[in-house]
Amino acid sequence: MRFPDFFADVRRIELHDPLAALLGASEGGIIEYDYEDAVKLAGHSCPTVASAYMVCVHALRALYPDRLPERGGLRVEFRGRQDEGVTGVIASVITLLTGAAHDGGFKGLGGRFVRRGLLDFAAELPLAMRFTRLDTATSVDAQADLSSVPADPEMPELLGRCLQAPDDLELSARFGRLWQERVRRILIEHGDDPAVFRVEAAS
Repeated sequence: MRFPDFFADVRRIELHDPLAALLGASEGGIIEYDYEDAVKLAGHSCPTVASAYMVCVHALRALYPDRLPERGGLRVEFRGRQDEGVTGVIASVITLLTGAAHDGGFKGLGGRFVRRGLLDFAAELPLAMRFTRLDTATSVDAQADLSSVPADPEMPELLGRCLQAPDDLELSARFGRLWQERVRRILIEHGDDPAVFRVEAAS
């Protein structure tokens, strides 16, 4: 499996998952995630998947400045409904990294390690998402704004041509390169841009 080269340059994040430690899934419960993991989960790489991954990384680091973030130790709320726009796609990436799940999540062992019910939608929030530590109740609000990282102006026309000529491999390859170039700029050039990835203490 070969991904675009820039995937390897995207920031990774290590987390501690006490359930993984108990079940022997990883030594000490330490799990490392990278952008490739989010792409495998979603089945594609796009600005939505990229922004969900990176805004979550920033939120977790803001909440856990002095230790590894605890997977399964957070509640995540979304301003949008689960079926609204790309909220569901974003939520799936957030679940991957945080362990927070909706109604179908893990119900726990002996009252511990519960993951279901930690993901909520249609909440009254100032920004798109709120991440809250279960142990301290500390929260941050977060959202991504990709308006300052626009797509190549050729993209809309190219997409239309690709949909009309699905067997034109040269055309689809060009579209794919331009598509991933925007993803690269979001994650690499703007990965630490506060105008793109906004995280602030919840009021």
